[in-house]
Amino acid sequence: MVDENRVTGAARDAFGRVQEAVGNATGDRNMQGRGLSNQAYGQGQNALGQMADCIREQPLTSVLISAGIGYVLGRLRIL
Repeated sequence: MVDENRVTGAARDAFGRVQEAVGNATGDRNMQGRGLSNQAYGQGQNALGQMADCIREQPLTSVLISAGIGYVLGRLRIL
């Protein structure tokens, strides 16, 4: 099962690419910027969906990695 964030993120990324291409063709910098913004948002949403899928598929590994990262960040704060 694929997380819905992956689907909507990919769609938003594709829409942003189209917006950027139209902005490039017409010379509309505002459209170019909105296209780049949509691409970045879509890629972030896709990454969030990938992370959710990974956690769903391997919950124990995800918890151990999170605990390890938390421990390292806690140790860095002490120093």
